[in-house]
Amino acid sequence: MSSDVSPPPLLSAEAAAQLATAPPVFTTDQILEILPHRYPFLLVDRVVEYQPGQRAVGLKNVTFNEPFFQGHFPNRPIMPGVLIVEAMAQLGGIVLTKLPDVAGRLALFAGIDGVRFRRPVLPGDQLLLSANLLTIRQKRIGKMFCR
Repeated sequence: MSSDVSPPPLLSAEAAAQLATAPPVFTTDQILEILPHRYPFLLVDRVVEYQPGQRAVGLKNVTFNEPFFQGHFPNRPIMPGVLIVEAMAQLGGIVLTKLPDVAGRLALFAGIDGVRFRRPVLPGDQLLLSANLLTIRQKRIGKMFCR
C-alpha cells in the first residue's frame, strides 16, 4: 500500500448498528443484476452505503441454514474464513462494476494481503463488510482495503 493512502477508520459500535438497520442502497435483487454469483455463493445480502467507484458497505446475514455449516464444523459451526474473504471480494466487485471502464465486464479477485480474522463468525451473526477502492489499473484490477 502506498504511503499516501490510509485505511478508513473502524466504525464505532453505534455507527455499525445504524448501518445494519439502514435501508438498502442495493437489494438482493439488484445485487443479482450486478454480480454473476448465485446461491449458495452470493455472499452479499444488501448494500447499505455506496459511493460509485470509491467504496461500499454491505451486509451478509449468516444463518444456520448456510450449506457450509454442514461440514465446517458439524458440532461447532463456523463460517470458513475463505468465504468471509469472498464476501469482501464480492462487495469490492460491486465497487468496481460501476466504473466506466469496468461496467459490463467481469471483475476478478486476484490476490490478498494481510488477512486477520478477529473472531469466529457463527450462525445468527451479521457481517458488516466494507470495501474501499485504493487504486485501479488495467481497467479492472483494483486494490481494495476491506473490513
